[in-house]
Amino acid sequence: MTQAGSGQASTSAKILYRPVGIVSSILGGVVANLIFKKVWQRTAPDGESDPPGALDSGSDLKTILVAAGFQGAIFAVVKVLVDRGGAVAFQRWSGEWPGN
Repeated sequence: MTQAGSGQASTSAKILYRPVGIVSSILGGVVANLIFKKVWQRTAPDGESDPPGALDSGSDLKTILVAAGFQGAIFAVVKVLVDRGGAVAFQRWSGEWPGN
């Protein structure tokens, strides 16, 4: 049984993990987007319900940058949690770590 961080994963483990990784990444993106929208609704200046986009003429650059920073941080944390959780679940199922 290959442990996390101890050597190379087998080619078959990497191939078998690929669909799991794709599905978990999509679900993670959806979850991250929902979390970001909730965080933005609670913390937005002036009670804005939707985060501003880069081309939003009604928002100043500071607000747009703050929204982008929140979004990036949330997406990064969710991605790490989803990727790691998927790898751990795959290892429990297959006995091999899918990474490295």
